[in-house]
Amino acid sequence: MKAVPVPAISGAYLFVPTPHSDERGFFSRTFDAEVVRSVGIDPCAFVQDSVSRSRQGVVRGMHLRSGAGEAKLVRCSSGSVFDVLVDLRPDSPTYGNREFVELSGHTQVSVYIPAGCAHGFQALTDPADISYRIDREHDPSEDVTIAFNDPELEIPWPLPVTAMSDRDRKAPSLAALRSKMGWPE
Repeated sequence: MKAVPVPAISGAYLFVPTPHSDERGFFSRTFDAEVVRSVGIDPCAFVQDSVSRSRQGVVRGMHLRSGAGEAKLVRCSSGSVFDVLVDLRPDSPTYGNREFVELSGHTQVSVYIPAGCAHGFQALTDPADISYRIDREHDPSEDVTIAFNDPELEIPWPLPVTAMSDRDRKAPSLAALRSKMGWPE
């Protein structure tokens, strides 16, 4: 397994495994504490593991947490997704940048999303399973959602949206959140 920096988002990494394939299928390490530690991430900081299953076309996001934020290690364990990161950390050298990554069960690549970055994805297959390692316990009062179709974000969702939560559908624009949260432009 190797760690590859995501150039557009400071502190974000792809963790690329080395699957071992044969006639039975494959075996792949999906987490390695030493590799994570080698890029300055505390592997013991993760306190929750979660999973979501989505149908093709479903969009989840764009989500982040207020307060201290929330770092996540995200992997598509089955199927594939179009994954989106947006750097909303005002002091970051990559503030405002976006990155798009395809995650799939075929590659088992994980993406590390630093606290303060918005995250979302669209399921490209039916189903698509996403596994999350999260560094803070969930507190619904800190949930922040940005409109998935915000013209400022210019996210090129690859499929028509088939479903999303009410929270995501009614999410405010980035400009409205910027004003409310005191973020720079």
